[in-house]
Amino acid sequence: MARLAFPDAPEPWIDLSTGINPISYPIPNLSAASWTRLPEENAVFALETIAKAAYGARWVESVVAAPGTQALIERLPSLFPAQRVGILGFTYTEHATCWRKAGAVVETVERVADLAGYDVAIIVNPNNPDGRYVSVNELLTLAGDMAARGGRLIVDEAFVDVLYEGASLAPYLPERGAIILRSFGKTYGLAGVRLGFAMAGFEDAEVIRQSIGLWAVSGLAIEVGSKALDDRAWLDATRESLITKAVRLDTMLRQIGLTVEGGTPLYRLVSSDRASEYFKRFCEAGILVRAFRDRPNWLRLGLPGDADEWALLEKRLRTL
Repeated sequence: MARLAFPDAPEPWIDLSTGINPISYPIPNLSAASWTRLPEENAVFALETIAKAAYGARWVESVVAAPGTQALIERLPSLFPAQRVGILGFTYTEHATCWRKAGAVVETVERVADLAGYDVAIIVNPNNPDGRYVSVNELLTLAGDMAARGGRLIVDEAFVDVLYEGASLAPYLPERGAIILRSFGKTYGLAGVRLGFAMAGFEDAEVIRQSIGLWAVSGLAIEVGSKALDDRAWLDATRESLITKAVRLDTMLRQIGLTVEGGTPLYRLVSSDRASEYFKRFCEAGILVRAFRDRPNWLRLGLPGDADEWALLEKRLRTL
């Protein structure tokens, strides 16, 4: 679509419109069985056991593998019906879309404390696109309130892997009142694998598990996910590299007159009173970024990939 709208833009395009790691985990050699056989239950359980350790979850029974977090986001409204849903701040719009489709009244609030009166509260943590972070203590307090009233706090931790140790709610997950969503593809740069996880108390986890059914997670996803999630050294090195690259990108964006508002090491949020003009200039230079209809002063940029793409980005930014 960008090519059609800007046919004179130089090739190749630099796609910075996503928050997916451009340097993916190296795909391991895969067994023939991962292609030819349906995955067995013990293989799924082994993956969930590895995920438990990787995420610091308290119980393996609370970890449920799924074919991507988007599939979970779409499924939760039918599993845990609610009349009123509160979402913290401007964030990933699919949460509101899916709950509205299920008939819930969805409202956006600006303070964590304002979520306490809803049947379901949703927090993307860290937030997409501005990187806002809610502390574990605040989440636990809200989860306790939700549990006391029979409600649920849903914490979407799609980008928490790239933050510091201790940023996730998973090691402190209460037995009732909270559901955590974790994405595999974003940090590991393998979105096409379609793998994600839900973590919840035993009862809610079993409801989610039964709804997913048999063979929902492919053998390929199980093998790749098991290998990657067990590779702590790769994740630690990747986190440090992403932080360094994010600082580098911030410097480049400030040099062209944009204000860095925040983000995570996988994407940066910038603002300008002339954001729409900048968006056009980016596209004319063959650089695709993310604009927001409801936040016209904001633009979000992911990271370039290899050294050649960084060099090309620097060259094109000089033409803006």
